[in-house]
Amino acid sequence: MQLLGKNRVAVVFLIGMAAFTSAQEIIDRIVARVDTDIILLSDVRTLARCQTLIDEKAESDALILDHLIDQWIVRNEAKAALYPQPSKEEVQRSLERLKRAFSSPEEFEERRKQAGVSEGELEGILRSQLYFSNYLDSRFRASIQIDDKDIEAFYKERVVPRAESRGQTPPTLDAARGFIEEVLVQRAINVQADQWLKESRARLRVEKLLGETPK
Repeated sequence: MQLLGKNRVAVVFLIGMAAFTSAQEIIDRIVARVDTDIILLSDVRTLARCQTLIDEKAESDALILDHLIDQWIVRNEAKAALYPQPSKEEVQRSLERLKRAFSSPEEFEERRKQAGVSEGELEGILRSQLYFSNYLDSRFRASIQIDDKDIEAFYKERVVPRAESRGQTPPTLDAARGFIEEVLVQRAINVQADQWLKESRARLRVEKLLGETPK
């Protein structure tokens, strides 16, 4: 086999470097501009891998990008309000709850590796989600009022049928009241947050570039 000459080696090396650079640009290209900030394709890919770990499948890139834009809106308002980041203990509790959703620690680790999620990436995503949900909770909870009729309706339409379908005796309304009220509060927070995010987007300069072919 003939060895490559020095000039040919240099050409092959440069071609290889060009291909590597091109691949990096594709991985890290800009997929959205939000005001003066940017969101990268690598951000979308990281969240997709975490979704695959948690839900066994990821949403479309377009939906994930929408989530990231929403997070940008919340994060910037929360920072302006000097809202505190979740503590290390809170992030750790969230991680432990996630691990308990798997049949064993070994299954969790296997799924994490299969999804290609590093421990640092997972903790970062959990921290962002906590910051997001904690701020929205603090922003909207105080304005929410839950009617007793809504609690009773939820009890009759959801709690009792679910228990009976499992062959269980339904809890009393009084015993289930706190759980039901929290479910309804969270629903109301989600409705108000969705409306607020929609209005906030309308005031921002958002440019989506996800479908563009990198040059």
